[in-house]
Amino acid sequence: MTPPAYEQDVTYMRRALALAVRGTGWVSPNPLVGCVIVRGGEIVGEGYHQRFGGPHAEVYALQQAGERARGADLYVNLEPCCHQGKTPPCVEAIVQAGVRRVVVALRDPNPLVNGGGLARLQAAGIAVTLGVCAEEARRLNEAFVKYITTRRPFVILKSAITLDGKIATRTGASRWITGEAARLEAHRLRHAADALMVGIGTVLADDPQLTTRLPDTRGVNPLRVIVDSRLRLPLAAQVAQVSAERRTLVATTAAATVEKQQQLQAQGVEVVRLPADATGRVDLDALLDHLGSRGLASLLVEGGATLSAALLRRRLVDKVLFFVAPKLIGGDGLSAIGPCGVETLAQALPLRDLRARQVGADLLLEAYVDVPPLRAEERSGTEERQAYAVQHH
Repeated sequence: MTPPAYEQDVTYMRRALALAVRGTGWVSPNPLVGCVIVRGGEIVGEGYHQRFGGPHAEVYALQQAGERARGADLYVNLEPCCHQGKTPPCVEAIVQAGVRRVVVALRDPNPLVNGGGLARLQAAGIAVTLGVCAEEARRLNEAFVKYITTRRPFVILKSAITLDGKIATRTGASRWITGEAARLEAHRLRHAADALMVGIGTVLADDPQLTTRLPDTRGVNPLRVIVDSRLRLPLAAQVAQVSAERRTLVATTAAATVEKQQQLQAQGVEVVRLPADATGRVDLDALLDHLGSRGLASLLVEGGATLSAALLRRRLVDKVLFFVAPKLIGGDGLSAIGPCGVETLAQALPLRDLRARQVGADLLLEAYVDVPPLRAEERSGTEERQAYAVQHH
């Protein structure tokens, strides 16, 4: 039988996790953190990290609790920080408040913390419990964990498909495969992402806005990233119309003309030239390194089939999200993912932790790609095979 004390810890930690979610879209590249302070079986203070550069969750909770924090238990889904950043270290505020016990879901993988906060609390005589709801906490901050340990964004490949895996008819018609509820969920994903990436083929075919459109209009627009090796982006395209709230970055190569680059830049579009791979397309490893250097912790990829396949071939996707509509198009429709070089079932990319939930009339399938990124020598071989395929197509 589960001890009642542990059940209470789980209850309060899940409250902290629920609070942390409220910071989605506003705090990156910082983690999502919620905090609950309990004394005598009563919540006396709670808070969450609300915006990047602002007070941390523990500060809000301690302020609300005031003197009632003395002798209380504090629940937080990520190890309290012990270093001076944009705000003072939270562990010192906890120590000064007289908290008697701290319950933590997940150790902070940030090298500046990584156990240091827990050690400081224990040195001050505060009891520490680690690992309550750890898996839930890890999923909540999976983008932060990937970014802080690799300096690359967490890559989510999202697609809306029919039950037979098509994203459009043979004529390119794709509006709308999924229903209104699924489309609303897709905009929530955009709000949560630091950057939203598509290939130039998607822009030329659909002229999308790639903005966040939520009913309350408070959604954040991610940085729009267009992979365009030869700068074919039309100046009149919707993604080429920029403002402080609608920014666009075009990743290109040396094959692009300086004149077109200057025209786009004159409209406020940022253009970055990156190395090309063996196929002449933008080197996606270099692109992820560049995005990581800008502090972008999460990247939502919305297509199309060519870009999706390229990312999967390079093993650069961390998670896949497929909104599956109860419709059939048939073999002449356009597939969600282009050729990935899979010739035997043993070469198929395995997925793990598959989950499903209903979103309106559609089904959302979510899973993690269960293969490590390719080493440099493996990437080279993949590029050479892809270049051969392109040249002999």
